[in-house]
Amino acid sequence: MGAGHGHGHAGARHRWRLAVAFGLVAGFFGVELAVGLATGSLALISDAGHMAADVVALGAALVATKIATRPDGTGRRTYGSYRAEVFASGLTVLIMLGVSVYVVVEAVRRIGDDVEVSSGPLLVVGAIGLVVNLVCLVLLRGGASESINVKGAYLEVMADAAGSVGVLAAGLLVHLTGDGWWDTVVAVAIGAFVAVRALVLGREVLAVLGQHAPHDVDLEAVVRDLEAVSGVAEVHDLHAWTLTSGMNVATAHLVLRVGADAQVVLAAAGAALREGHGIEHATLQVEALPAQECHAATW
Repeated sequence: MGAGHGHGHAGARHRWRLAVAFGLVAGFFGVELAVGLATGSLALISDAGHMAADVVALGAALVATKIATRPDGTGRRTYGSYRAEVFASGLTVLIMLGVSVYVVVEAVRRIGDDVEVSSGPLLVVGAIGLVVNLVCLVLLRGGASESINVKGAYLEVMADAAGSVGVLAAGLLVHLTGDGWWDTVVAVAIGAFVAVRALVLGREVLAVLGQHAPHDVDLEAVVRDLEAVSGVAEVHDLHAWTLTSGMNVATAHLVLRVGADAQVVLAAAGAALREGHGIEHATLQVEALPAQECHAATW
């Protein structure tokens, strides 16, 4: 089996959804930023900053899905470039946190200022933004459960939909009370929401990069199923991790009973991992009793 051989890639299947969402969000970002700067609305500017994060995140997601499926011509990337989408999700996290910090800093700077904001632009732009984000959510929802890359884009758009609701709320409160400070209050609330969503996604990204066992794989059950394979006496040195969304991989040592056929055991063990645990790629090593192959390892 050659280095960097191909696998089905979840993110690539939904690339067209990312492309459409990217076009919609990029178009609306320009409108919201222009209106925000013209009216001095921090809620609009903060939401436009989040839309900018959407534009970068969706663009990075598009690039990552392309890179992830690109053949490796160097022979050095034995797992291909599938991790590109995980790095793109990490970039999304950083952008979202950056926007949150910016909003808080700007809100602090406004303390003591007499804030005047027109409610009309807030209501109009907030309504348009909500429609755009809802369309994008419908587009991306199908791939969010399959790809961490698409999930990152989906969470970005979800947070921005909440931002659009916040802009509408700010416009309504400013209109009813005549107090422009509601614009700042809502902006801070949007920033806090975005930060929380970023931390949730960031935790998932770090788990993949840290090669933690996949959250949907029960390692104890994996060991039980492998030990239940006819001819297997013991299982040890089991490792399982996620290469990228939809690609769980594992390695393990199987100690064979006397007289067991190694090829039959390997085929049955591979089937148990695929059918019972969704692990399509497994590297399994067989050992004869008594098992001494890996005793020299110190980690």
